[in-house]
Amino acid sequence: MATYAIGDVQGCFGALQALLAKIGFSAARDRLVFVGDLVNRGPASLEVLRFVRSLGERALTVLGNHDLHLAMVAEGYGKNHKEDTLDAILAAPDRDELLAWLRAQPLVDVEGEYVFVHAGLLPQWSVAKARALSDEASRALSAPGYRDFLAHMYGSEPACWSDDLAGWDRLRVIVNAMTRMRFCTPEGRIEFKHKGPPERAPAGFLPWFEVPGRASATHTVVFGHWSALGFRMTRNLLALDSGCLWGGAMTAVRLEDRKVFQVSCAAQRQTVVGG
Repeated sequence: MATYAIGDVQGCFGALQALLAKIGFSAARDRLVFVGDLVNRGPASLEVLRFVRSLGERALTVLGNHDLHLAMVAEGYGKNHKEDTLDAILAAPDRDELLAWLRAQPLVDVEGEYVFVHAGLLPQWSVAKARALSDEASRALSAPGYRDFLAHMYGSEPACWSDDLAGWDRLRVIVNAMTRMRFCTPEGRIEFKHKGPPERAPAGFLPWFEVPGRASATHTVVFGHWSALGFRMTRNLLALDSGCLWGGAMTAVRLEDRKVFQVSCAAQRQTVVGG
């Protein structure tokens, strides 16, 4: 049995199938871990959702910002942007089952030395703390009153964590850090506007994973979200968003030996740009 961690799919179902063929994935033998953003912007988000859900326990995904955007739009709390490709899901006969399944996925998962999250972890959060905070958000997303959470989830304030935070503010910081963050201050204040490469960090900020003394450095954090960062593999970091949506590549890493598999997505950009 092998476990493969896979970067942002974002509705690029054809590229995902090509990648799985390249690694020789077998649902009877192997497992897949997706680092969020299964849907949106690519041409086949519905097919991606149905496929990953059909794998059952052979696949895990953590939630990304586009996955949560889908949940928001479906409940009327977010607007469909012109670049969105969510209409097929919203019109599907199985939409309610797919959305309920998606909301039930965690923001953080921990398996041995590996921590899976879409965007990142604030520097003061240990792995145990991050998992506990993820559980808080998951309970809110799967509770009968989950719509109340969605109604208050959007926003960039507060931008810094405090253990004293409560209610929607507390949950909003958890979600924002785990699904939106790229840069933060050493104290953990999140910067939301810049999406460029690490060397273009805004003044006073640095990539979240470069904060000295980061508490989660005890584990290997596996994440996506940051296509301008690209694929990066170090002792305690695996960055897997290699820009498939933009004509880059889709990446998988076999966790047992860290072997890297990639398929080119040059044709994908034409599909997205062409409609």
